[in-house]
Amino acid sequence: MKISVSGIRGIFGKDLTLPDILKFSNNFSALIKSKKCVVATDTRPSGNVILKTVKNGLIESGIDVYDLGIAPTPIAFREARKYGAGIEITSSHNPIEWNGLKMIIDGKGLNEEQLHLVVGKQIHNKSKIGSEYFIKSNYIDDAKKIIGKISGVPKITIDVGGGAAKTIVAKLLEEIGCDVITINDDLEKSSRGPDPTTSPLKDLISSTNGRDVGFAFDLDADRLVVVLNGKKMNPDVTLGLGVIKSLELGYKNFVFSQDTSISIEKYIKQKGGKVFRSKVGESNVSMKMLETKSQVGGEGSSGGFIFSDFNHCRDGILTSGLISSMILKDTFHDMLNFMEKYHIIRDKIECKLEHQDQVMKTVYKNLNEKYNEIQTIDGIKVIVDENTWILIRKSNTEDIIRMSIESESLEKSRNIHQETKELIKQSYEQIN
Repeated sequence: MKISVSGIRGIFGKDLTLPDILKFSNNFSALIKSKKCVVATDTRPSGNVILKTVKNGLIESGIDVYDLGIAPTPIAFREARKYGAGIEITSSHNPIEWNGLKMIIDGKGLNEEQLHLVVGKQIHNKSKIGSEYFIKSNYIDDAKKIIGKISGVPKITIDVGGGAAKTIVAKLLEEIGCDVITINDDLEKSSRGPDPTTSPLKDLISSTNGRDVGFAFDLDADRLVVVLNGKKMNPDVTLGLGVIKSLELGYKNFVFSQDTSISIEKYIKQKGGKVFRSKVGESNVSMKMLETKSQVGGEGSSGGFIFSDFNHCRDGILTSGLISSMILKDTFHDMLNFMEKYHIIRDKIECKLEHQDQVMKTVYKNLNEKYNEIQTIDGIKVIVDENTWILIRKSNTEDIIRMSIESESLEKSRNIHQETKELIKQSYEQIN
């Protein structure tokens, strides 16, 4: 089981069981001051039985439950603003056999203290029995107000991967004036896996021939990957294209995770904006946004864009609408051309959890001898020069160490990638 502020996840029936889910739901109820909680699930086969268990745990603890049925994470977050709390049943981009819980308080994900209470010792809430209601969301109407008018009639193909996006994305894009084709709307027949950031998206690429853009979503629709001109774009492009709409709307302060492309930061600064950096992770970005009074943020590595005036979470649905409204404008292509000058490489190296701290110490020592500027806000970040950086982070939940490298020179990115990868491997071998 993986437990973090991003959610509780595991293989259902193996390391995530119904008694676990009942306990977590019951404990979560202690955090709900409003005594009201929105619930929803993505399309995973295990979703319905988990949904019933979650509702039982909440109702038995005196919480009124408002059931959205199958609905993406951004809708659950949006509705949780109104009701005070929410639970989305999903493991996001993880394999189908996985499932989990994303918990929401006051429209935001849990912090570390709240998470500790949820997964800690069983809390016994003695209260009157709550009630159950079935609700619908006004998400589309609310999103349309943010997106505004669009130019022309963009031709868009969406690949929902059989996920919860199928309930809403096509309708939103059509209502703002797009010509929409949907593929992979059935989970059992989907030609790809849950994670659009790792899938080659071959069907979407072929389906966008002669069309303006393709969008691919993960199962709970918080992640979005863009396909343009027969090519799958790296996930940072999603964030970059969301940014140009934000600048058009007049927003000036932005927060990005440490592993987000520097190209987006440079573009914003050229336009008179300001950029703050946070630790990797959606909740870390959100907290930094509140701290710096920034309205826009995101994580380039996950294809995640956060627009806090609308939602305190990565919102692939809203982002697809924002990008669609810009497709036929010159600024859309200006951002793409700017980002194409930079080359980012992301990789992971096998390393047992128990050895990661020691490996990181060894890696830091070696890098510190070679480079002048090293940041340790989140892992080890080396500023090689004004256009080049390295980020190395331990996983904490998996037997891997993650690394990201970016430079204006593709050759330079590749060379640094190989050098850094070898350094990590050698540091690990020394321990073994």
